[in-house]
Amino acid sequence: MSEEHAQAIERGARKVRTGVVVSDKMDKTVVVRIDRHVRHALYGKTVRRSSKLSAHDEANDAHLGDTVRVMETRPTSKSKRWRVVEIVERAK
Repeated sequence: MSEEHAQAIERGARKVRTGVVVSDKMDKTVVVRIDRHVRHALYGKTVRRSSKLSAHDEANDAHLGDTVRVMETRPTSKSKRWRVVEIVERAK
């Protein structure tokens, strides 16, 4: 069990999401698009849905196109309630 995972259990379960950085123009902030597949209620077809989150990136490390893991955290600003935990994959 990783140290981060142990801390998460200790202080309560926090949501973790994986998404793609769609904007890195702000200082210490990235916008992350979270894609998910849901079945249509009536027709049953699988439909793509996405949501965008503003995430805190302390080191300005994540860039456009990177796949990142974000974790829920206390509000950092008006729009930021998530922080970048790790960069899963760099953009090619």
